[in-house]
Amino acid sequence: MTFDITHIEETESTNRWLMEHASKRADAVSQDLVVWADYQTAGRGCGTNTWESERGKNLLFSLLIHPHELKANAQFRISMAISMAIVNALNAYISPLTTLPSPLSIKWPNDIYWHDSKLCGILIENSLSGAFVRESIIGVGLNVNQTQFLSDAPNPVSLRQITGREHDRESLLHRVVEHFTLNINADDYRALLYRRHGFHPYHDAEGDFEAELITVEDDGHLLLRDSEGKQRRYAFKEVQFTINNKQ
Repeated sequence: MTFDITHIEETESTNRWLMEHASKRADAVSQDLVVWADYQTAGRGCGTNTWESERGKNLLFSLLIHPHELKANAQFRISMAISMAIVNALNAYISPLTTLPSPLSIKWPNDIYWHDSKLCGILIENSLSGAFVRESIIGVGLNVNQTQFLSDAPNPVSLRQITGREHDRESLLHRVVEHFTLNINADDYRALLYRRHGFHPYHDAEGDFEAELITVEDDGHLLLRDSEGKQRRYAFKEVQFTINNKQ
């Protein structure tokens, strides 16, 4: 994919900026775009969540893609693709710091974690045309140089806190874009999953339980096996990972 990249100082949200500006372009139906901002006045996470980011410190960007041949029932491939692209880009900064396997992982469906701390959040908004995806806007908030987090988010971490030095946000953006492709192996995504080994605590509508991760299905459902051997299948937001006694 070849992206036209735009930098802006401030916007309400990069996802919304793309929605408003992409439609005005003559090549809007085909051109893949990226916009990145120094600050968002209303950065969003999933649902009603917000995204805390100090001005000029982090990488806040959105991609607009037109995967016309991607079937609607396979749209989770977009989530896999962007999360893998970010992990691969970040490993260039983190892997040289240790001889051990990378502590980066993907917390289903697409949060990027370093150990048990959240490094990156992703918000994907797809538009469908019949049985296919017409376009997708992928919003990313990646903690790069921020060192103090003032919100009540339980477990944020930044790339600077991990590596001990500041990083150029634009260079990191280009690394992510270069790694992004929908032509991925789903097993590679599954191999990067957070909590892919052992039993861990979760919470759903029925209460707290412990389970091991079996797989993430091609359509994006999470499949767990609890301590009693029962399989549990979840769509997004139907189950929570319990981390450090916080959900």
